[in-house]
Amino acid sequence: MVWKVIGGLLVLWLVVSVAGVLIKGLFWLAVIGGILFVATAALGWAKDKKEIKP
Repeated sequence: MVWKVIGGLLVLWLVVSVAGVLIKGLFWLAVIGGILFVATAALGWAKDKKEIKP
């Protein structure tokens, strides 16, 4: 379930970033979307590392 939420957020941030690039004058939207995309990916990666037990 957590992976579905993280995946959905990644897709949402990607769409926001692309919209910011395509719509003239909304470069700030692309920057915010990119930052949120990286943060969500890092959160997912950290959760994945936490769940793997040796």
